[in-house]
Amino acid sequence: MSPFRRRFLLAAALACAASTVSAQAWPTKPVRVIVPAPAGSSLDIVARLLGDKLKDRWGQPVVVENKPGAGGMLGVDVAAKAAPDGYTLTVGFNGPIAFAPFLYRKMPYDPAKDLMPVVMTTSQPNVLAVGANVPAVNVKEFVDWARSRGGKLNYSSLGMGSSAHLTMELFLAEAGVSGTHVPFNGSPPAAMAVAQGEADATFMVAPALLAHVRAGKVRLLAVSSTQRPDSLKELPTLAEAGYPNVESLAWNGLFTAAGTPEAVVQKINADVNATLQDASVRAAFDAQGLTPVGGSAADFRRQVDADMKRWGAIINKTGIKLDQ
Repeated sequence: MSPFRRRFLLAAALACAASTVSAQAWPTKPVRVIVPAPAGSSLDIVARLLGDKLKDRWGQPVVVENKPGAGGMLGVDVAAKAAPDGYTLTVGFNGPIAFAPFLYRKMPYDPAKDLMPVVMTTSQPNVLAVGANVPAVNVKEFVDWARSRGGKLNYSSLGMGSSAHLTMELFLAEAGVSGTHVPFNGSPPAAMAVAQGEADATFMVAPALLAHVRAGKVRLLAVSSTQRPDSLKELPTLAEAGYPNVESLAWNGLFTAAGTPEAVVQKINADVNATLQDASVRAAFDAQGLTPVGGSAADFRRQVDADMKRWGAIINKTGIKLDQ
């Protein structure tokens, strides 16, 4: 073996050993989790439930910071520009990760180059919901009522370019109905707008809607998944209601800055997967209508790539652009 080859192998072995030691020592200081949505949102619930368990596993504080705005891009940008050491994570979701590159000509970060998927946390369908003022108890009645309004339908979403926004746009296109989009910073105010009659309808995940449903202010009409989830078995799918092309899942998961050592990414992934199997965590998620997922970082990247391919085609077909 040549001296050069021997030195190269020795350097590679030392680098691998250093990475392993670094991962074993990580974390040695508090870990930030940036939530690109307001307090009380499903993303906030996910971050705080996981953070409460991870702080014990890691022996360090897990500091959850809410930074909503720009359809989630403000918060995600913090993680994209952070030091690549795993100490700054963000709860990314469809909108600012998979949809935004097709909706905006310019973004503050490149999801494919600046961010590293770590682990998917939860995934759930969007739910079509209407306010109590809307005289519809099923999808057909809602579409008939919306058509009779002649374009005066208002719908809320948790932000421009979010899964909620694009799912409604796809549904309206399939139904031949027009409406006006009223975006909010997060699901709590978007849900409140429907409950108070400021918006007629919305698509979003169930947790932010359930309190309003129990209060009789909001009705749930259908789910956007291909199958009825266990927590919402009484609701038909949109395919069952006659709209098989309207299918979407609102996923979320942890991302960190690109260039973070692979060993650190794998440690975070393993610890989050273990936490997602905790019985108390699963029970808390189930009570909120959230479905834990987990899996490898590679699994998560494949989901992101598949969502970009599918929704990129839909966005281009519908012509939706948010920075004309």
